[in-house]
Amino acid sequence: MRYSTFFPKTSKTIPKDEVAINAKLLLQGGFIDKLMAGSYSLLPLGRRVERKIEDIVRHEMDLTGAQEVLMPLLHPKNIWNETGRWDTAKEVMYQFEKNEKEYALSFTHEEIVMDLIRKNLSSYKDLPIKIYHFSTKFRQELRAKSGILRGREFLMKDLYSAHTSEEDLMKYYWEVADAYLKAFARMGIKVVIAEADGGVFTKSMTHEFQLQTEAGEDTIYMADGWRYWKNKEVMTDEDFKNPTLQTVKAIEVGNIFPLGTMYAEKMNVTFTDSDGMKKPVWFGSYGIGMTRLVGAIVEASHDDKGIIWPIAVAPYTIHLVGLSEKAEGVYKKLLEEKLEVLFDDRDVSAGQKFGDADLLGMPLRLVVSDRNPGKIEFKRRSSEKVELVDEKDLLSKLSEYI
Repeated sequence: MRYSTFFPKTSKTIPKDEVAINAKLLLQGGFIDKLMAGSYSLLPLGRRVERKIEDIVRHEMDLTGAQEVLMPLLHPKNIWNETGRWDTAKEVMYQFEKNEKEYALSFTHEEIVMDLIRKNLSSYKDLPIKIYHFSTKFRQELRAKSGILRGREFLMKDLYSAHTSEEDLMKYYWEVADAYLKAFARMGIKVVIAEADGGVFTKSMTHEFQLQTEAGEDTIYMADGWRYWKNKEVMTDEDFKNPTLQTVKAIEVGNIFPLGTMYAEKMNVTFTDSDGMKKPVWFGSYGIGMTRLVGAIVEASHDDKGIIWPIAVAPYTIHLVGLSEKAEGVYKKLLEEKLEVLFDDRDVSAGQKFGDADLLGMPLRLVVSDRNPGKIEFKRRSSEKVELVDEKDLLSKLSEYI
């Protein structure tokens, strides 16, 4: 892609009310645009990052046997009344009236999935059911001051599963946990599992996937002998007295909920077992914040010059800085090899091109100039080391990292 025709370019200005690093860098780099507090557009660069994340997550969800769907964002009041959450979750829901009928914008989809399942479930032979989607969520966020980490409108991946027994539910629950860990590892980030409170979703113990970073809004704890980290909400007085207690800041990027039979019982979602008895389904919910992940990766991977994207989720693998007419030939050669290249072909100073390359954070930077005939400057964004590579050896050099 030629940066001269790219929309938009980098900016020197940042909204004064933005305090989060992810917001500052993503806005300045032209990855996102702010419409209002808690509401952002994903621009071409930001969308490419989110799509890379989405592809990884989709692949891992498919491997668990889940199937992709897409469910509505506009929900009638009556579906939420079945579980009582029209009232109990009203503080986080956007509720409104139109033509004397009441609706909500989706803050989650448990009730909608249960309605979908009960319309299509009869026998135990129909179970388990595993469906997921990528969709927009709307939540009345009172502290929308952390860029795309804490929005009022955001993208999520929701997976839901229905089972014949608690044993089968928990077996799949931990399969999803493993799939999450694999997905995050493929994205180039390391997360830990933390025990957490279920909030408005369930009274059961749940598990979060936390990315450790000083910019994190969550505090998680670990002590000798514990299998998992713990979120602050599930810590006991005895836990706080543990002499081996460790404390770190982290950003929640995913969660899993064993919801049991509560939703099925309230919404009358049943199946007939092998003995002809009617039983409620066992239900699980599993989420990953897609736009939140974009911001979390930036918070965990940046320096004072800009973003440092992990190669698996970078919008482009290579940032080609053209300081010579010879760069055109290199660009075409890279495209012939089906490589993802952002080519800065603008008629601006070298300093501006280098500054923008650092800000945008593509993993590999190539510089073509007349200063080094027959050679190309090669630099990893995560390193200060600059190497001169013979043009004929360029593809071989790139293959070490791509």
